[in-house]
Amino acid sequence: MSDEKYFQNITARERAIFEGAITMGALFHQFVGTPVSFESANSLENAIMNSLELQPCINGVNVKIDRRILKESENEYQYLSLTGDMLDVQVVSEYGGVTVKVRMRYIEELHYPLMYVEEVD
Repeated sequence: MSDEKYFQNITARERAIFEGAITMGALFHQFVGTPVSFESANSLENAIMNSLELQPCINGVNVKIDRRILKESENEYQYLSLTGDMLDVQVVSEYGGVTVKVRMRYIEELHYPLMYVEEVD
């Protein structure tokens, strides 16, 4: 069964943005708080990418965990909990010939890990 009837009230552009935004929300609420160390950051980046690429309409995910924060915050337990300010993520969503890039990254002037629509083609 197709899901088309559930999205008939929005455009392809809106659907592509919706799918990217839902994926970004899943990222934040699923992975923030995950234990991470300098040594495990690469495998966590890959796990996040592989997981998010399973979402509908997602054709690309790029995840970077800020190693500088990990290095500066080293402690006796050898790990931290992943936070939004450590992440720089881009999700590429495609639907109906429309490609959208949704991004989350820490914006210094806002003091906040902002999620936003970076580009619509």
